[in-house]
Amino acid sequence: MPSYNSSKFISETIQSVQAQTFSDWELIIVDDCSEDQSYEIIESYTKEDDRVKSFRFQQRSGPATTRNKSIEEAKGRYIAFLDSDDLWLPDKLEEQINFMKSMKSVFSFTAYEKIDEQGIRIGNAFEIPPTLNYQQLLTGCVIGCLTVMYDQEFLGKLYMPSILKGQDYAMWLKILKKTKVAHGLNEVLAQYRIRPDSISRNKYIKLKYIWKMYREIEELSFLKSLYCITCHAYGGYKRSKA
Repeated sequence: MPSYNSSKFISETIQSVQAQTFSDWELIIVDDCSEDQSYEIIESYTKEDDRVKSFRFQQRSGPATTRNKSIEEAKGRYIAFLDSDDLWLPDKLEEQINFMKSMKSVFSFTAYEKIDEQGIRIGNAFEIPPTLNYQQLLTGCVIGCLTVMYDQEFLGKLYMPSILKGQDYAMWLKILKKTKVAHGLNEVLAQYRIRPDSISRNKYIKLKYIWKMYREIEELSFLKSLYCITCHAYGGYKRSKA
């Protein structure tokens, strides 16, 4: 869990992990030099629950670096992601781990729903396909970061590239180059909070970073990149209206 000036929501987010029916977890929170009371709130949970662990950077490093620090410190077999304002439903870990075992999956994701700042549901849940491969994911990222789980015992520890936006998308593509398929559990197990000040809300800037990812990280041709980003933009527009 990366944290930056997250004092408004982080208690609720941490509590959504503590409420999991699967209790054998560790929560690693990396604070990216917050200027509010985020770190003090995080520390209060580490004192009450030894499954919650915290680290703090001394200078701003960005979401990729904070997530990668958590991955580096993680000791469990399965690695999952949760931003500091999003929520997991109570059976998220249990349901997803059981699903991965039954499917012999090493990379999975689930459906999720949107909520506003007050926790009220917005629109319809994001339904997801049963499987995705690399080529399918290139044309649009339907994988919510808060729903992902991967088996690091099989895949090893994989890290996000150091780009400001779309680093999670780039990582999913990296994983699919190794495992060939991601398995989708079409059950709502997480809640994605929509905030006006969210780093991912400026769609045009985000598309610019995705274009850069296609060209520089995935090394796609100009025409392939143009096709993929057109599909990506159209898919994002449709999901925003859901």
